[in-house]
Amino acid sequence: MELMPGYKRSDVGVIPDDWDAKPLGEIGDSLIGLTYRPSEVRKYGTLVLRSSNVQNGTLCFDDNVFVETDIPERIMVRPGDILVCVRNGSRDLIGKSALIDERAVGMTFGAFMGIFRSEYGQFLRHVFQSGIFKKQITEHLGATINQITNKSLNSFQVPLPPTSDERTKIANALSDVDALVATLDKMISKKIDLKQAAMRHLLTGKTRLPGFTGAWETKQLKDLAHLSKTGINPSSTPESLFTHFSLPAFDANETPVIESGASIGSNKFAVPPGAVLLSKLNPRIPRVWAPNCIPSNSVCSTEFLVLIPNEGVDRNFFKYLCASTAVASQMELHAIGTTGSHQRIHPTQVMAIEVKTPTDDDERSAISSVLRDIDAELSNLNRRRDKTVELKQAMMQELLTGKTRLA
Repeated sequence: MELMPGYKRSDVGVIPDDWDAKPLGEIGDSLIGLTYRPSEVRKYGTLVLRSSNVQNGTLCFDDNVFVETDIPERIMVRPGDILVCVRNGSRDLIGKSALIDERAVGMTFGAFMGIFRSEYGQFLRHVFQSGIFKKQITEHLGATINQITNKSLNSFQVPLPPTSDERTKIANALSDVDALVATLDKMISKKIDLKQAAMRHLLTGKTRLPGFTGAWETKQLKDLAHLSKTGINPSSTPESLFTHFSLPAFDANETPVIESGASIGSNKFAVPPGAVLLSKLNPRIPRVWAPNCIPSNSVCSTEFLVLIPNEGVDRNFFKYLCASTAVASQMELHAIGTTGSHQRIHPTQVMAIEVKTPTDDDERSAISSVLRDIDAELSNLNRRRDKTVELKQAMMQELLTGKTRLA
């Protein structure tokens, strides 16, 4: 394929003639993280950045480990460093990265992480999250060992614009999109908090919607819905026509997810239209799934409870009731025994859970409508976020290869 004038082929693809493709080892240092003993872990001390401290390409401090030990100054992180996961039990997490900022001053990083230290950190943070970098990770990962060695990392080729001005413009343009994603993340988080507050108030009668003054009553879940225990007979329908739901299939956007590699057998239940799926495993309690459309011949594993709302019971109201704190707390209280690392609750205990509910069908429908409106807003925000992330991917493809040059 003929190249456009002013462009050349390189190890990272086609780039402008005045750009370079350089191995990371020539433009910075790759550092190995701290190895520490369990006896050195404290509730205080130096925070050790780990894989859990990188979420969605940024630093996160929700899950922290502190140590008290001697730490070489060289592996104390500095603003502009790039923190990258170089070893993990999950192959998908290898390579996830974040730029170190002022919040991390005085911290170090663990042995399963690496730091790339370079004067080009602000620019390279985006390269590390691009297809250019991820492709090289895939090529260097071994068949059984999920790790990137320092030797491999130093050999990775990256595109490099010739001037500081152009590198800064590219970094700023991509960082602006990151800021928009972060803003949407905050909006989504606040909307989720609003939904949780609305559920706590509306599903307990603490707050009543205008126009409703009728009494509420205490019911058991079995008064509102019944269990479906229909097994599967694949002899009447080809197995290839079944849609399989598995525990990881829970989707906030209520999009049916097909379980790969599933087979029909005695451990599958039919999922009829109008059903509400409720996990009976802890810590997935009270994960509830009620897709708007359930394909015909849908099945799920026995780790679900398949609940069919009784006649006259608003399905969406019942779904929100199952997802409420009142139901979750009782399910967690009764979850006993173990399956691997999971506790489970017996179906009869679930159906005996007591909840408060309006006697007026119209009030139940009104509560459901309010919560559905919040869900619709959440879905719109999530779609905006997804489109913004897609935009950044497209921008990286253009800007990090020089296909589009910023004036």
